[in-house]
Parts: sequence; C-alpha cells; structure tokens
Amino acid sequence: MVRMTHLGGPTTLLELDGWRILTDPTFDPPGRRYGFGWGTSSTKATGPALDPEALGPIDVVVLSHDHHADNLDDLGRAFLPRAGTVLTTRAGARRLQAANVRGLRVGEAFTLDTEGRASLTVTATPCRHGPPLSRPIAGAVIGFSFRLQRSGPVSVWMSGDAVLHRPLRRLVRTLDVDVLLLHLGSVQFPVTGPLRYSMDSADALELVDLLGPRVAVPVHYEGWSHFREPQEHLRAAVDRAAPDVRNLFTWLDPGVATVV
Repeated sequence: MVRMTHLGGPTTLLELDGWRILTDPTFDPPGRRYGFGWGTSSTKATGPALDPEALGPIDVVVLSHDHHADNLDDLGRAFLPRAGTVLTTRAGARRLQAANVRGLRVGEAFTLDTEGRASLTVTATPCRHGPPLSRPIAGAVIGFSFRLQRSGPVSVWMSGDAVLHRPLRRLVRTLDVDVLLLHLGSVQFPVTGPLRYSMDSADALELVDLLGPRVAVPVHYEGWSHFREPQEHLRAAVDRAAPDVRNLFTWLDPGVATVV
C-alpha cells in the first residue's frame, strides 16, 4: 500500500511503510518564465496544490535533476535543507553542495535505515531526457526505484524525465514493480521542432504494457507551457487502450492523498 499526494508537475509525496518521500520539489507560484538553456524556456502555468509548510517532515527528497526549473524551482531548492536526505545525480550533488545531498550514478543504491521501520533502498535508474545524442544538452537525469528491505519487488518506481529508449526498455523487462510513477507530457520546444524530451501517451502505454505494474500513476504532464500533449488527449489515449493496460492507470487529484 502506497499513499500518494500529487502537488503538481512532478512533485509527489509518497508515504511508504512509514517513510515520507518527496519527488522533484517545485513550489514556485505560476506566471514566471524559466530558461532551460540552448534557447529553450517554459512558463509555469499552475502553482502547487499544497503549500510546502503543510507537508510535515520529509525523510528523503529524490531529485531526478536539479538544472531544470520544472523539476526544481527556487522554492523547491529552498526546501531541500528540510529533508533528512536528498538523492540526485552525481552532477547535481556537485552543484548543490549540501551536507544532506548524495549523488548517485545509474544502478547505484542508497539504503536508509531508522529504528522501527523496514530499511528503504533507493536505486538510480536510467533516463535519457531527449533524442539520441541529447545528453550533453539536456544534462544528466535519473529515475528512482524504492524497495523495502533488500529483497522482494520494487514498491515504487519513478520513471523520471525520459523518452522511451533502449536502456529503459531493457530495465522494465527485469523489474517487478508495484506502483509506477510515470513522468509524461511530450515535452517539445520551438527551437528544436518535432524532437521530444519526455514520453507521450503512446510511450506510456507501451511502457506500462511491458512493465505490468499493479498500478500506473501519471504525473508531470501539466502546469508548464513546454508540455505538448494536453491532459485530455493523454486520458483519451489511455481510455482507448486494451482493458488489461487501461485498467492499470490511476489519476490523482492534486492535493488529495490517495491510497493506491
């Protein structure tokens, strides 16, 4: 059982067997335009569903990448010192330079222990945030899997900002996942034309079909101007899918804690 509260964009509170995990904190109000480098930018259209002060204690923040404001904005960055541990990319840890930040490379794991709870092992999973050869431009990005104790299935897997590429397809064939937290949105920018920097609905359906989680929870498909697949299109594509795939999807209402 996982309790999930979607705050907007990628930002989701996961409550898992006593552990409180926050993903990609973004708390700035709407209206500001942020540069992403190389002539790309995006405007934040909606603010968080909950104020960060309402969240309570956070054991660990998992940060897929620190260099794009739709995954870490100014107020999200100010929130990081409040977390017990922050896990992110190796490059992100060097930039953040904080005592509670730990950088992971793909495949590397970090285990959290505290009295009275099962150990939580967090493992960095592969992402490619764009088309082939885009890593020098888009930067390093990772996803995260969460496993209670050191054996058994992955309780939650957060895909991170990624296109559906070969390493991701290989990974999902080896994972036994309870809950998939799926970053979508079909990100595009005028300066790079049809090139996509995150998954669209077709990718989502293929990934869920390959992985076969108990439940798939889409996030990070709304609230910013660089998302190119409207929510209604995404939901319609899921509704048209075969029942064995369609029935795996659960949609969260922003700010509402939901047991999945």
